[in-house]
Amino acid sequence: MAIKATIFKAKLEISDCDRNYYHSHDLTISCHPSETEQRMMVRVLAFALYASESLSFTKGLCADDEPELWEKNLVDEIELWISLGQVEEKQIKKSLGRSKQVIIFTYAGNKSNIWWQKNQSQFEKFKKLSIINIKPDQVAAMLTLVSRNMTLQCTIQEGIVWLGHADQTISIEPEIWLKATI
Repeated sequence: MAIKATIFKAKLEISDCDRNYYHSHDLTISCHPSETEQRMMVRVLAFALYASESLSFTKGLCADDEPELWEKNLVDEIELWISLGQVEEKQIKKSLGRSKQVIIFTYAGNKSNIWWQKNQSQFEKFKKLSIINIKPDQVAAMLTLVSRNMTLQCTIQEGIVWLGHADQTISIEPEIWLKATI
């Protein structure tokens, strides 16, 4: 018998001063048995940073041809493709061909640094690609916020993210390794 995904519920209240986006989202997050809670929280962070009415979680790990999050327009074209980890160049090219913008979040510390150093010059050729790194200590801090039913407040100002609930707040400073030039 296969192990089933763990379902997390999150009420995410976003105050994004950088984009003038203020909204509350009720999220249902399916955490695949092979997915860590760290990775799941990076998905939540990615959602918060790029939140919109049409941004949604996908099948993610369960589907090879889908990102972790995407935003589609009214005619089902992919506007935004968000993936996590050290994505291979071949997959990045495929993603860029299917969407208007691709964002990759890395969060694996030294592994991410090695991946970036190895591929930086190649990735800089892709005008629709952004790469954002989250430091391991900040990913670990996000674990303190995890529960099956979360109420999270997220404030984003000048590129810094404050994520918290009740009496606990953490600060996250995403590192922009590559910014799309579209």
